[in-house]
Amino acid sequence: MSEELQIVYREEAPWSIIGGGINSYNAQQAGPDNSQVVCFVLQSPDETIVGGVIGVVYWDWFSLDLMWMEEAYRGQGYGRRLLALAEEEACKRGARHAHLDTFSFQAPGFYEKHGYEVFGELADFPAGHQRYYMRKEL
Repeated sequence: MSEELQIVYREEAPWSIIGGGINSYNAQQAGPDNSQVVCFVLQSPDETIVGGVIGVVYWDWFSLDLMWMEEAYRGQGYGRRLLALAEEEACKRGARHAHLDTFSFQAPGFYEKHGYEVFGELADFPAGHQRYYMRKEL
C-alpha cells in the first residue's frame, strides 16, 4: 500500500536536502563534478571588502556567479584584475570554459571587452531590461 504524499509550502527552503539530491543524481549521470569555489576580494586597508568575485569550477567549466565593486573603485582596473585572477585560478583547477549571466544595467560591455560572448538573452527581465547569458573559452 502506498502512502499519500502531500505538497506543502515552506518559508525556509531545505537547500541541503534538495541540492544534495540533485547533486547525487547529476554525479550518477555525468560523474563527480569536483566543484571548487574560487573567490578573490578587494579590501581596503582596514580590511573592509569593497569588491570581489565568486565562482565555482565544476566539470571543466568556471561558473562566474557574483562580481561586484563599490562605485568609488570602478573604472580603476580592479574589476579587470579580479576577473583575470579568477579565470587564471579556474584554469589551474581544470576549467577550459567560463559562463556567467548579467543584466543590461550591470556590466555586459565589461565582459564582452574581456572575451565573453552572448549566447542567450531574456528580454524584459526585469521589465525594460535584458538578462544576458555569456560564455568564454579560457
